[in-house]
Amino acid sequence: MGDSEENPKKVFEEPDVIQDLMVSEKDKEGETHRDKTSVSTSVKEIASRIPESLSAIGRDISKTLERAISAKDDYIVAVKLSETAQEKIDQLVQAGLYRSRAEAAAFLIDEGIKSQTNLFETVEKKLGEIERLRAEIRGLVNETKN
Repeated sequence: MGDSEENPKKVFEEPDVIQDLMVSEKDKEGETHRDKTSVSTSVKEIASRIPESLSAIGRDISKTLERAISAKDDYIVAVKLSETAQEKIDQLVQAGLYRSRAEAAAFLIDEGIKSQTNLFETVEKKLGEIERLRAEIRGLVNETKN
């Protein structure tokens, strides 16, 4: 007969004990008692730091939200990056040059725009020409309506 048949109150099987996560019950000249005390003290220390950690996380989130809300001149853009670009951005963050991937990416975009001044001057001129031609076409359409 199985355990659950012999003892109807014991429906679930005993879980397997994971030895490296358990404090040994064997007493080796008082070492186990010290180990248990040490574990208990460590758990209490960690537990006592939880409120402080949660408070710090809350402050960080609050600061981030305040920066995001007050950043009137900043724009958020989602972009797809190649694996190489992602690695380079991560390197800038890991080196401590920027606090986030977003800051590192913004720096690289700004530098890319600065290095392509001639391209952007040409594009701006062409866009001016396109707008002039659109206005000319709108004028033609308005003349035919009248």
